[in-house]
Amino acid sequence: MLEKLAIMDLQKELQILIGQRISEIRAQNKQTQQDLEFLTGIDVAEISKYEKGKRNLTLKTMIKFAAALQVHPKELFEFDFNIEKYKIID
Repeated sequence: MLEKLAIMDLQKELQILIGQRISEIRAQNKQTQQDLEFLTGIDVAEISKYEKGKRNLTLKTMIKFAAALQVHPKELFEFDFNIEKYKIID
């Protein structure tokens, strides 16, 4: 069975990867964190935390980022990820 600790590790890893992806897309678009603040209404300090994986992203927040970055929300999940280390054991 997948332990509670493993679920927390999975969540943290995904937070970091999604945050990195937001930062990558923002850089590709030549946008600053200030640009995202203007477009999303999210404070620059909070954007920095999201990009570093230090804040939990809600669905609402991910949609705001996707809209501001002008990408489909699924683009925020385009990264390499090894799910095998979180495999559920019977």
